[in-house]
Amino acid sequence: MRTIIPNAITVLALCAGLTAIRFAIEGRFEAAVAAIIIASIFDALDGRIARLLHGSTRFGAELDSLTDFVNFGVAPVVVLYLWTLGDIGGIGWIAVLGFSVCCALRLARFNVALEDPDKPAWTGNYFVGVPAPAAAGLVMLPLYLSFSGVAWIKDVPVLIALHAMAIAFLMVSQIPTFSGKRMGLRIRRDMVLPILLLVGMTAAIILSYPWFAFIGLAVIYLASIPAAILRYRYHKQRMEAAVEKDSDSLEIG
Repeated sequence: MRTIIPNAITVLALCAGLTAIRFAIEGRFEAAVAAIIIASIFDALDGRIARLLHGSTRFGAELDSLTDFVNFGVAPVVVLYLWTLGDIGGIGWIAVLGFSVCCALRLARFNVALEDPDKPAWTGNYFVGVPAPAAAGLVMLPLYLSFSGVAWIKDVPVLIALHAMAIAFLMVSQIPTFSGKRMGLRIRRDMVLPILLLVGMTAAIILSYPWFAFIGLAVIYLASIPAAILRYRYHKQRMEAAVEKDSDSLEIG
């Protein structure tokens, strides 16, 4: 059961991603976006539950990677293509292919990086490039805008194609982004109530104004990238200074 439960959640995520494509084919684009968001929630849960249950396996890791490619590398851009990118023919399809290929390359690079034993511990706080779930959320920004009342965005598919290509570049870039996987599990007692209040307010906003909330989340994530770059450079400079100091000490000795 320790291994079945997280893998079952991964399969549910895959079903949600594939169902998003079905909804898009039927022209139910809001439902399609919601299905991809549900898939991202399942994706966030399966690995954490596997670690909590001590049920992590190589099979589960491979299944999760393949599911991520379908849910975040294929489904979002297929939805965009059926929504508006198909109106510009080959250019729209090039954007779809470019995004999907970049997602596959990003996932392959991530899997290889996990096996690197020489990485400094502090690099675990960062991803190299934008992770696939975040990229899926960002590439659907034009859909959020359209659903929230910015109707003209659908009439500029070339701009949407350029947006998809830009997000694809961010996935395969060397730009550091915050990971959040190593955030501490301990919370100060005086911060419990403010955090619960923040969770409640966030849930209320998402349930009441979902598309405005997702626009805000996308903007916040994009704004966090420069902060991640500066923080990463700070840690890297500290590490290089420490290595140089140790080297000088050895020479003196």
